[in-house]
Amino acid sequence: MATVTSSRGNTDVVTARRTVSRDVPDIISLFSPVTEDLFGRIDVTYLLELSNLALTLCNEKNEVIAHAAFLDYPNWNITDQAEWEPFLHENYTNNKCTPLNTLFVHLFVAKEDYAAGCSQEIVRRAFILLPELQFILLFIPPEERLGFSHSELDMGNVFERIMPVPGSPMERGFTLLACPRHRCHPQLYVRQARMEDYDDLMLIWTPQSETLKETYGEYLLVDLIEREGEENQAAVCEVGGIAVGFMSLCSDVDVSLFQECFDLGPFHGLCKPHPEDILKVPWKPSIQGDKDENNQTSQKPKPVSSQNLEHVPGADAAVQKDGAVTVSQTELLVGNVINVGSKGSAAPLLETEEEEDLHPVYRGASNVFRIRLLCIDEKYETRSLDFLHYAFNVFPDRDLCVILVPHHVPEFPLIRSFVRAVPSCTSRLGQELYVFHRAGLLTSFNVRKAATSDLQGVKVLIKTLSLNERIWNDSKIFTEARRDPDIEYIQSHYNIEDFIHFNHHQQEEHGHLCHFVLNPVFHHYTKYFLKEILRLGHKSSLYYPIYPEYVEDKFQHPCAHSLTSALHYMAPVRPRRQIVYPLRGLGVNAPLEQISKDQLKYSLNHTNRKLVLESKVCINTRIVVVGASDVGISFLETLIFWPHLKFNNLTLISIHGLPGKDPQSSKYRRFLINSHCFDDEDYAQMSLCSWVNVVVGKMTGINRSAKYVVVSKEKKVPYDYLVLCTGQSYQALAPLGADISEVTSPWPQRYMEKVPSNHFTLNDAQDCLEAALWLEENLISSRGNVIVYGNTIDIYTTVETLLSFGIDGSRIHLVQAPLSSASPCLADTTLECTVGEALAEAGVAVHPDSVLAHWGQGDHGLITWAAFTTASNLLQLQCSAFFSFAYRTLDYETFKAVSDACLVFDGRVVIDAKFHTNDASIRAAGPLTKFSRRYFRDELTHSNFNSKEIGFELAASMLSLFDSIPQPSSETPEGSDRLIPIYRRCKVQGGVLPGGYNYLHISKPGIPMPLDVEHDMYDHGMEIVTGEAGHGNYFRMHFSRYNMVDSITCFSKEPFPVSNYICLYGQHERLLNDLYYRWRAGQLTDLYSYFREPWSLAIYHDQYIDLQKELHQTLMSEQVPGQPTATKQHPEKKLGPPSLWEPVLHYLRHHRAHLPVYAPTDAYRLLLAAGSQGLKPGRAGHSGGSRSPTPAQETS
Repeated sequence: MATVTSSRGNTDVVTARRTVSRDVPDIISLFSPVTEDLFGRIDVTYLLELSNLALTLCNEKNEVIAHAAFLDYPNWNITDQAEWEPFLHENYTNNKCTPLNTLFVHLFVAKEDYAAGCSQEIVRRAFILLPELQFILLFIPPEERLGFSHSELDMGNVFERIMPVPGSPMERGFTLLACPRHRCHPQLYVRQARMEDYDDLMLIWTPQSETLKETYGEYLLVDLIEREGEENQAAVCEVGGIAVGFMSLCSDVDVSLFQECFDLGPFHGLCKPHPEDILKVPWKPSIQGDKDENNQTSQKPKPVSSQNLEHVPGADAAVQKDGAVTVSQTELLVGNVINVGSKGSAAPLLETEEEEDLHPVYRGASNVFRIRLLCIDEKYETRSLDFLHYAFNVFPDRDLCVILVPHHVPEFPLIRSFVRAVPSCTSRLGQELYVFHRAGLLTSFNVRKAATSDLQGVKVLIKTLSLNERIWNDSKIFTEARRDPDIEYIQSHYNIEDFIHFNHHQQEEHGHLCHFVLNPVFHHYTKYFLKEILRLGHKSSLYYPIYPEYVEDKFQHPCAHSLTSALHYMAPVRPRRQIVYPLRGLGVNAPLEQISKDQLKYSLNHTNRKLVLESKVCINTRIVVVGASDVGISFLETLIFWPHLKFNNLTLISIHGLPGKDPQSSKYRRFLINSHCFDDEDYAQMSLCSWVNVVVGKMTGINRSAKYVVVSKEKKVPYDYLVLCTGQSYQALAPLGADISEVTSPWPQRYMEKVPSNHFTLNDAQDCLEAALWLEENLISSRGNVIVYGNTIDIYTTVETLLSFGIDGSRIHLVQAPLSSASPCLADTTLECTVGEALAEAGVAVHPDSVLAHWGQGDHGLITWAAFTTASNLLQLQCSAFFSFAYRTLDYETFKAVSDACLVFDGRVVIDAKFHTNDASIRAAGPLTKFSRRYFRDELTHSNFNSKEIGFELAASMLSLFDSIPQPSSETPEGSDRLIPIYRRCKVQGGVLPGGYNYLHISKPGIPMPLDVEHDMYDHGMEIVTGEAGHGNYFRMHFSRYNMVDSITCFSKEPFPVSNYICLYGQHERLLNDLYYRWRAGQLTDLYSYFREPWSLAIYHDQYIDLQKELHQTLMSEQVPGQPTATKQHPEKKLGPPSLWEPVLHYLRHHRAHLPVYAPTDAYRLLLAAGSQGLKPGRAGHSGGSRSPTPAQETS
């Protein structure tokens, strides 16, 4: 906060913040008669889209009193934006302005009488926010045009006039005003600390003592000052002769410890080069050690001498004589970081290999000193970097400076200029290491279009990258390889409008980022490199796609943690849910091919002029997620796409690594029922491997006191917060070993011995793939039997998959275990009968209500027969493969780890309504959990809710620890901690059942109940059914007593659009084109064709829910208690009040590309005008009726 004074002597306390779009009306209200004279005609919204920095001042009432917009090229279109630097040097002598240190004012407005004070404060805030900024320039028309002198501008004494060279056209053209940094927020003077500074320093030390102790440990200021010597140095920065900051330096650094805990390859292990150094040849590892996707080197690394291995070029080689660094840019084709993703995840450029692999050995002397402690007045903390010039001078033989910061300490201004060293997943140091190279103190660098003469330098730069050949080849032919992004596809498939307004960006202003490689020494200048790419390329936005690793000839494994990566300064863009269009029936009303066509799915990352200088808040807290379940993936997805925050230490522990990495295994996923939470396209569009570290293995222990997880009984993965999302999994079931009447031990029980290799419990796509490969190799060509045993719907999907493999039905035995609950496998008994008939027709033998009693093993340990007991007899079957779906529970190793860690366990891990276990650092969610008994709802667990929603709410509950912005989860009233939270998303099950029937069941969250039981309850709502199960066209919808869709069941021989039908859940029947009226009138005979009709497409649109919320808010705001609504007052006006028309028309107009079947909005307005004059339209029909629906009715 600061105080500004008006010309009349009034004072106001103001705060500065970045401008947002909702400020536009307030900014326009500040325009004065001279605004257009000074800046020209300004479209504020358009200007904000292009501004590199836009600041707004607000008073204590949160009223906007001033605004300024800054861009990286001159206002008034004085010269081309890519050519302003030579233009400035030609027309103005002795200026030191460069693209790195200069911004231009394109607009400044302020409340009357406050312009002088506000201009000073805004300019000061700009210099504070951007430490590299040295000059702010403003071009204004000449005095003759303005009618007054620049000195008469009501902008205080902030700017001074810069005189052009004699004879320059600028003498009569425009007047250049400049504000150098020293006028508002000067650089600090740094010198050696003295004991005389003690009193001044204690004034800032004392208020920060607790924070300093938490960040650096316990030190006494007097000791740090008196300890000065060859190894220890102390410096202060002063303003007006008063010390305002203190830094303690030390050259005694435990380099070997840092080499063990961090990847320091890009910094040569913090040592000076030595002829006997043993380094590693970079290679591209993967989780399972698969073959490299891009034909790069993937063999074991071999030891080489540092004399024979050329590293990323040293910073000294990049610094030119004039102090500027030349960084090449391919023409409009710059950019991607290709990294080596060790362990299949977010990993550094030169990642440490497995423990048995060779580690680099550095024999040179230490090349580093460290910052032991930094204490500085908050008003000057953004100038902390000024200390480093002095620091490198007192240690002239050291090129690197490091600082250790605990994980939980928020990022402060100094370390934003440092490079974060990537820690190993198993590092237990408990602190983050930040590195700064002496060459990072440069004052400027040049970015230009690449030339043929740069190719050799590019080759040297990328030599150690795993995909260097691909980058090198593209660099040689960059003119041919140049391509612009498919903007229509991006706009329709990604939520890019969360970041930009498309109407203010021309087609040619969108750029495709193909390659980006930057020397790690200059990592903190990435945002300025990107800014220059936009300026020189005349671009406003850059898009960087990341393809999944299984896609050939595309770039994979880019990683935000790589020290050469631009991802750290880019924003991941959420994908949009797509409408599944009935293209054959739409004809000429079908959407454009760019919208409806299938393309390779990829993750999209984005930056633009607005974002490029706005860094996210980095969170270094170590969050370890155990289990790649739907809940765990949803949790990680929420954190990754969260605006304003970037999580540097997300780790996933999973048995098979990240899901979706192999489409070959995903196609065998049909063994199991599908929850429709995520599919391969979703995984490709998330690119979790770019943001999440992955440890492949199983959690076998938790050490709560030391805060680490034991993986596969060997590796220790430390955490600050542990999130358990393993879920429940099918376990090998122990045979009872006795007749069912003699059983006394509880059933079922886990099989504790070695599981035979032909016994399969399928829990994920990898398990399904392994089972399918085993069957193809051992069973399909033989005559052995397959036993499928269990009591869940997965037994049906597995039988259908076995039949699709060509296994004869007579060889398949479906043995049904006793149901573990009152609910059958299929909620609808009609479908149970139809599936039973399909099994009989295929020749599959079905044995109901059987308990596994014995199995026999052959010479190779394989199951050769199995015996089951029933209520009447003993059933013995020959067996070549055994699939078990009878026992689903918590994995034994997970149970033992949880139990040994003394987490409260009551059949499942016990949690409260906020996902807390009895350890404040451990959260749990999903089917492995249950609510504490104090809620008195033991029967209700996370298993009864949508896993994707559970993961989102889990993330939202933890985001409050890191983000001060209110979270999306609704505010809960007082005392709600004693209530189980309400979850609203539907539960979904889908798959292919015997007979080739495509099955889908969408139900409301809660305890599942058979339909006949549910419908016996009073006032259960209504049900609509079309088709018959046996004919393969069965469609059932159930509505609550409030006429809302609360369950859908589809059973069809033909595939259907699942994602469309999920959108129907929770909708009112009137919204579905008066569905119940049509049903009673006999107009509705086939719900499948009904929901393919064009009127329904708007409901399937991903942003339709936003329209619903807006209309609801409008109705609620207009409704006066005790008064009828506008529609009730005038029943003849069935089209609703005018306040509802415009949101609907805006929705249709804005999404015209997705919804071309609707008439243009002008036609709607004519119809609405007719309706307001008393037109009484009748009810709309559908394709089976005699009347066609009007467009207005279709959207009502």
